[in-house]
Amino acid sequence: MTKQALISIALVLGLLLGTPSAQAFEGGGLMSANINIKDKASLQRGAKIYFNYCSGCHSLHFMRYSRIAKDLGLTKQEVLNNLDFTGAKFRGHAISAMPEADAANWFGKPPPDLSLMVAQKGPDYVYTYLNSFYLDPSRPVGWNNTTFPNASMPNPLWELQGLQVPVMSQPADGGKPEVTGLKLAQKGRMTPAQFHSATRDLTAFLTYVSEPAALQRRSIGIWVLLYLAAFTLLAYLLKHEYWKDVH
Repeated sequence: MTKQALISIALVLGLLLGTPSAQAFEGGGLMSANINIKDKASLQRGAKIYFNYCSGCHSLHFMRYSRIAKDLGLTKQEVLNNLDFTGAKFRGHAISAMPEADAANWFGKPPPDLSLMVAQKGPDYVYTYLNSFYLDPSRPVGWNNTTFPNASMPNPLWELQGLQVPVMSQPADGGKPEVTGLKLAQKGRMTPAQFHSATRDLTAFLTYVSEPAALQRRSIGIWVLLYLAAFTLLAYLLKHEYWKDVH
């Protein structure tokens, strides 16, 4: 193989692989979720957390229980017994039991559907958000969030995480104090390391929900790249053959 052919293949692979790498470093200031949607055990744990702590308010309008069972390696009975708390049919969508009209009256607007939340915000944002709740008596819900200030929801995972309180700074000019960090004032059912692992699993599940086809797409991605590399080589050799006698 000639040097020019190797350079051509390297450029193609570099362009194809470079885009995801660049995206991975975006969103400065956020914690790295470092998820792996190929880890079915992580997705199963994340699904359990979601349906036990989040599905009471939030729906997944674009996700069916049957699809979750298929992709996560669960049986129909496991899904119906452990994830379906609304009595929905196995092929039905994962809709919250909370009526949207009532939710609008109670909270001002219905809680957002989470089907595409990671696709919209990114996994690092969602992971950071889940770890950034703190007690704030000045808020009607009693909670606030450093990633999404003045969020209108309490911390749904406080029993697992414990109670975080803000570390405040006092500006030298006497201005308004600002939150510079968070500290755990009361332990939860999990250690901090266990809680970070749990929110990582939850983020992984929501990432899968945002694009279920990614499980299959990523599994065939390497073959697509190999095909493109081989095609590039053949195209170069064909071009070389056509032009070898042209001066």
